[in-house]
Amino acid sequence: MRRLIENRFGLLALVLIASGALFGVAFVSRPAPATQVRPQAVRALVESVTAVCPAPAGSRVSVVTPPGAGGPGSATVSAIAAPDAKGTDKKGTDKKAGEDPGEKDAVIDRPGLLWQREIASGGGPLMVDATGSMAAGLESAQTARETSGAQRGLAGVRCVEPGADTWFVGPGPAAAEMTLYLANPDSAPADITFMVYSGEGPVLSERGNGAVVKPGEHRVIRLRDLAPSPLIMALRVSTRSGRVAAAVKAVLGEGRGADWLPVAAAPATRVVVPGIPGTAGKRELYVAAPGETDTVVRIKAVLEDGSYALKNKETIEVPAGSTASLDLSTGIGGQPAALVLESDVPIVAGLKITGTGARQDVAFTAGADSIDLGSVVADAQATGGKQVSRLVLSAPFAPATVEVRLLPAKGEAPAPVEVKLAAAHTQEIRLTPRGGKDAFSVVVRPLPGSGQVYGGRVLDETTKDGQLVTAQPLAVGRIWALVPPAVDAPGVVLP
Repeated sequence: MRRLIENRFGLLALVLIASGALFGVAFVSRPAPATQVRPQAVRALVESVTAVCPAPAGSRVSVVTPPGAGGPGSATVSAIAAPDAKGTDKKGTDKKAGEDPGEKDAVIDRPGLLWQREIASGGGPLMVDATGSMAAGLESAQTARETSGAQRGLAGVRCVEPGADTWFVGPGPAAAEMTLYLANPDSAPADITFMVYSGEGPVLSERGNGAVVKPGEHRVIRLRDLAPSPLIMALRVSTRSGRVAAAVKAVLGEGRGADWLPVAAAPATRVVVPGIPGTAGKRELYVAAPGETDTVVRIKAVLEDGSYALKNKETIEVPAGSTASLDLSTGIGGQPAALVLESDVPIVAGLKITGTGARQDVAFTAGADSIDLGSVVADAQATGGKQVSRLVLSAPFAPATVEVRLLPAKGEAPAPVEVKLAAAHTQEIRLTPRGGKDAFSVVVRPLPGSGQVYGGRVLDETTKDGQLVTAQPLAVGRIWALVPPAVDAPGVVLP
């Protein structure tokens, strides 16, 4: 040992061995490092909702919030007005709902119970403004019924939230009287631009393609003044600043029907058009490719007996910046269905449903999102039982299970019903409330583990002149919102 110590190389070896031993003991005995947990978005109930019913005069307006949220809350149905004038007119008197429907602003504070009123003629748009427990899942709609004239038919529309980018697809101003309704319930002006995609390409009006809608203001624009020539069209309403509630109504003429175009899903390479009823009549598909590339869109129908391409209608060619149409009556007519459209470039799609009879009526559906968070339809059937209400549900990609619950205007709600959907199949469900005549709303909620579900609600009525019909694709319920995580960020306060 002495020789080893006296040997400088041996001494160095001993030092290294001792240091290694000490390091090993420290490494083994050190505490485990703290696990870094990445902040996650938090799911929170929606606490505020504003929607605009674009032209409720002469219609019934329905408002409902599904039960579930606790605490105080209320929803107010009132005439749209500038933020500093809400609730009063220029003289300071009470505003009337719809400006003059014969009653004061309505306040609703009971979730789970349908509120429904007939609105008198002569008023403008209505605003539904909800907070607290009445906001989570709130839905509202307007539905009109005319038995004569150019407006004959059922015409219904989901009251729309203001947004910055909205799409519609359907007939053009050369084929129908197309009217655009704009309303601004916000406190900032909305600077709006319009773009029309026709069968021949993009169309810009010589009168300009924009407008400014002030807070509390609403406008009605004939699309014939913007683009008179298109027989079919896709319309984009976007804002440079602010938000606007936009809706479009199509009146095809005497004996040909009228209805509202639903808001279409934003351009995507895969679009599902749901809620096609299993009744006879013409079915016309509209597809727009708003980009700069031509495309061939592949079409599959999801029917009661499975999903497959339609013979001789497997595809549709859509030139860049234009809209094309395809008659699918012989492929899906008389069958409840959804359509799955796939393309190499983003597309927008919709479909016209024509009723049967000597005098026709029309309805429209459009590309929609899957109802992962559930969906609520405010107006499922009017009091009196004349109209038949149906749900058309589709599971295009995987098996799905949903819970369907009816919310009546009065009395106890019946127990919910569970509906199972096989993969790549569509199912049509007739909705019948207790007693068969009361007005009601419907809530559709996918159960845990369910595949994606798409759907629509169809109202129809048989008259001696012919069928009346309107449709509404199911929209994702305004129930939950993802709140982004908050993290320490000194850069926020540093110059």
